[in-house]
Order: sequence, then C-alpha cells, then structure tokens
Amino acid sequence: MAWADDGDGGDGDGDGDGDGDDGDDGSSSSSSSSSSSSGSRSGGKSGGIGTGETTLRDYRRNLRALFRGALPEPARQAARAQAPRAAPRPTEAPNEIIARGLNDVDAAALVAQGYGIIDRIDLVSLGVNIQRLSVPEGTTLDEARAAVQALPTGETADFNHYYRVEAEESRAPDEETSDPLPCEGLHCPARALIDWPNPLGPQGCGAPVTIGMIDTGINTDHSALTGAQVALTRVAPEDYNASSAIHGTAVAALLVGDPASRAPGLLPGVPLVAVDAFHKESGDERADAFTLVRGLDQLVGAGATVINLSLAGPPNSVLQETLAALEAAQTVVVVAAAGNGGPNAPPAYPAAYDSVIAVTAVDKAGGIYRRAGRGPHVDLAAPGVEVWTAASVQGARWKTGTSFAVPYVTAAVALWQQGNPGMTPAELRAALSQSAADLGAPGVDDIFGHGLLDLGGRCPVLGDAAILPVLAD
Repeated sequence: MAWADDGDGGDGDGDGDGDGDDGDDGSSSSSSSSSSSSGSRSGGKSGGIGTGETTLRDYRRNLRALFRGALPEPARQAARAQAPRAAPRPTEAPNEIIARGLNDVDAAALVAQGYGIIDRIDLVSLGVNIQRLSVPEGTTLDEARAAVQALPTGETADFNHYYRVEAEESRAPDEETSDPLPCEGLHCPARALIDWPNPLGPQGCGAPVTIGMIDTGINTDHSALTGAQVALTRVAPEDYNASSAIHGTAVAALLVGDPASRAPGLLPGVPLVAVDAFHKESGDERADAFTLVRGLDQLVGAGATVINLSLAGPPNSVLQETLAALEAAQTVVVVAAAGNGGPNAPPAYPAAYDSVIAVTAVDKAGGIYRRAGRGPHVDLAAPGVEVWTAASVQGARWKTGTSFAVPYVTAAVALWQQGNPGMTPAELRAALSQSAADLGAPGVDDIFGHGLLDLGGRCPVLGDAAILPVLAD
C-alpha cells in the first residue's frame, strides 16, 4: 500500500535540491504509485518488446511510441507487460522492534535472550521511555514483537514502521505573478475558499503560540522564509542519508512564508519549530516510528501547541499511545494528512487515530481530491489541490496532496489558540468541526468529514454562536 504516494517526486529538481529549480518553470510530471507489504521485497524484470534482444534504446523508443499511440495493439500490450515494476517499499525497519515504557528488568531479560538496545529516548514531556531493539538472528519480527509484548511492561511493543510524506503533483501556473501583495496573488483562491481572515497582523490573532511540524528538511535560505522564525532540528540518526528539502520547504512556507515573497504564509509572524525526521534509503524518503516519537517529544519540549504532520503510514501502537498521552495532557493539538492512497485505501495513520485531526484535500471548487483517503476518521477538508507555495530552491509552484491541506487546519488551530487561550484539544476539535461548512451529503460523512474549514473572515472567538455549545469528542 502506497500510504502517502500520489505524485511525481517533487519539484523536478531530481532526488534532492539541485540547481535549476526556479519554481515556476511550467514543467509538470506524471503520477505513479507504488505498493508495499510487510516483510516482503520483490522486483519485476524488464525485457525488450517482441524479442529478448531489444536494446535499452529500442525499449525506450518503443515506450515513447506507446504513449504517442503509434504502436499497434499487440505491441502496446507487450510494452505494458514488459514495463519494469518498481520494487515494493518496505513498511518497517528490518530486524527492529520498538517498545514504550519498558522497564530495566524487562529490558535486561531481552538482552539475555539476544536482543540488543540500539537506542533509547526518555520522553521528557510524558515521563516515559521509548526503546529501539534489535532482534536476535533467526527470530522473525512477528515472534519478536510477541515476545516483547508478553513482558509486563512491553504490552505496546510494535514494529518500527515507516512513514512517508505526501508526494506531490505539480503543474505550470495559469499565470505569472511577481511579489504579490496579500491576497492579490496565486495564493488567494485557497484562502478565499476557507474565508481566511485578511489582513492579519504580524502575530495573528493575539496571544503568542508556537507551531510545530515534523517533515523532511527545509531550505531555510529560501526567499519565502526570509525573516521567518524557523528553528530546524534534524533528529534522524546521523549515519542515515539526509532527506531532501522539497516537501518540508513547501509545508513551512504555507505556514509561515514571508508575506512579501511569492509564497506568502498563513501566519508569517508566528514561530515555527521544525523537526526533520526523514532520511533517504535507495531512493525512498521515509521516517520510522521511533524517530517520529522522538520528534514529537522535542516539539512539545520546545513549546509547540499545535503540530503539523503532513505524512502517513501504517498503524503503530507505540505512536498511537504517545499521541493519546499528548492529547490526555491537554497541551498540544496534532493535525495530520488523511493520505493519498485513494478512496478505497485503508485508513492512513496517524491521521486515523482518535487523538489526531484528520485532514482531507479539496480543490478550489470544493471538490474532493481524487486520491484522498476516506473513512469515518476524516474530520475536516481544506484546500489541497493546486495550492501555491514555495519550491525547494527558489520561487514557487503549484502543489497537490492532502499534505498541503494540513497546514491550513494547523494554522486555523493556532488562530483559535491565540484568540482563546486555555482551550483544550477536545474543545478546539469541536469548535473547528461545528464551524465547518458542510460539503457532500448532509452532515458528517466519510469523504469530507464535518466539512470545509471555515474561519468566517475573522479571528475566531469562543463565544460565536456557530460553535456553541462546545462538545467533547
């Protein structure tokens, strides 16, 4: 299952942040999806069209002809059959188990059985530890997880699952723009759709808040982030290949981009604490559950009151328990992407957890993004189809995916927190749900959730009739 893959690999600047990405060069990319299954890896074999001796050049030529419709039907069918298949991406780290709250006695018992303690973090914000364990040779992951879960303090042990950002589609802009004034540029239609307050002062709606995000790296030298208060920390192991700055830069700019740049942010004067939890492995950009939990703890410790997770993956008990504990502490709201697996995909996590606000994406007309995940866990819809934000190196371009809908809800939560200090996560969720504009079938549904995010064109106030009474989940 491609939990979060819907796109073309970014900004058209290769695997990283290479030269030549001017952000609005008019290039667009084709979409593809890949799948993964737990514990398996396989790859297709490619050959020539018609004979096994066709050269690579002939093969490429035939493929180009296929897409031009120049080949006869038998050759087209052969091309489809012989096209290389990407190997499925792994769903978890090999030979690793993570455990939450494992005490010293149980940890020592595991070490005596041949397990190793690769890493341990003490979550200061929650007063609990997370341990990353290596599995003894000859022991399967299922056997290892069951063994750890059988221990008195190992109940929530799980695989070290991988999570991925929402790969985006990009397309050429419909028109050129230069240094737009607030709401006189390509970023305006998305804001108009949710009736975003305009103009906002440099600090938003009042009381100070700090936004947190876990994503890939960020190009903090980008012109869109000039003057922005962005504190970036990398928490992925140092011996891992660094992530790119494509996705993280786009998300950060949506949140706090310089209003004088080509990619103005929703809350340009609000501090952003960003954690790069991702790494690259064989062309796959991913973060594991252990590192995500480490990042969450760092963000809470840095004072973040709302956390943006534009990423998705499988369920994981350690991550679930950590997020539930954060909600119970009533200190932080977590917002995550509903995923780009398509309408028939299984729920994407962490968005599908009850403690998280799940966000889907709509276009400028309020239509659902065709690859958005669906289900009863979906809470809100926000702009996520062809939204205008920063490219990785310079300039700006269009981005599509549920990843890019999440920052709109994250920023809305921050506004609610600013105007109504002391609101609990449950109260904030209820306020957002009750003030949403209904879309699709009347009432709550699996496609749009409670409906489209709606700010009413002003700083939100708890006393608004539209959100009273406040209902807990």
